[in-house]
Amino acid sequence: MDLPRIFTIRESSHRVHNPFTPGKLADLGQALHLAPGTRVLDLASGSGEMLCTWARDHGVTGTGVDISTVFTQKARSRAAELGVTDRVAFVHGDASGFVADEPVDLAACVGATWIGGGVAGTAELLGRSLRPGGLMLIGEPYWRQEVPDEETAQACHAGGKDDFLVLPELIGRFGDLGYDVVEMVLADQDSWDRYQAAQWLNLRRWLDAHPDDELADEVRAELTTGPARYAGYQREFLGWGVFALMGR
Repeated sequence: MDLPRIFTIRESSHRVHNPFTPGKLADLGQALHLAPGTRVLDLASGSGEMLCTWARDHGVTGTGVDISTVFTQKARSRAAELGVTDRVAFVHGDASGFVADEPVDLAACVGATWIGGGVAGTAELLGRSLRPGGLMLIGEPYWRQEVPDEETAQACHAGGKDDFLVLPELIGRFGDLGYDVVEMVLADQDSWDRYQAAQWLNLRRWLDAHPDDELADEVRAELTTGPARYAGYQREFLGWGVFALMGR
């Protein structure tokens, strides 16, 4: 049970596996007015940057669950680096269907709603761990503008135009599910650049070091076509944000 290797190669230098800079992650923590001792469950927690930095900066406690052995180990190392191993723990496992033993104050899935089959299923899953009146965080892509055709959508790594909504429709979708949107922090083009462009250097350095690896052709193809595709399509059309929700 693990992520395909290409994911860990592509994002080997990343602490945040989404188009969020450390500053935006810090902005989100500050915007939520997190009290010391806030109990957090982070599903698909990646390299643990959200839990670790919020434990350091706000005194939260919590558990992260991620399917990647590489990212889970990086999360544990980050917790040790920041001196918060007594506040946070990281579990290697499938976040799909994971429910906390006791209700938490904040349940999050930041950028991996595939674990619940989409936004609705992920909200339902997170809600099973959340105490009444608690905060839910969902990170999700949206269209920055109407997508003109299916080719453009697919160039943004979507299956089609209907995979994502424009921002007002996404906010409306949360309402349809019975939640108030009480905060949001959105990626901008700079944070997208930092997320995407850093991948290209990771890919090139890995390729130079592993020219005969079985993934070398796949990495070469991605590095050859990815930057122009990103600049021409994804950077212009695809947005991403983290939305804080409270049940009505």
